[in-house]
Amino acid sequence: MSEDRTQALEETLAHLTRQLEELSDVVAGQATEIALLTRRVQMLMEREAARESDGGGGSVVLGDERPPHY
Repeated sequence: MSEDRTQALEETLAHLTRQLEELSDVVAGQATEIALLTRRVQMLMEREAARESDGGGGSVVLGDERPPHY
């Protein structure tokens, strides 16, 4: 192999290694964010379940109903 070819391959390898590390950081950040959002959704679901059990679930708000002041 010529020296130019070896250098080109080393540069390509270094570039790909850097990209892999950057993508790994992005994926790790996304995993952290997904875990946080999953906990928040679970908390909201538990809160809504508690609200429904306390209130009897009698009040249903529909998007197409007119507000009471009309």
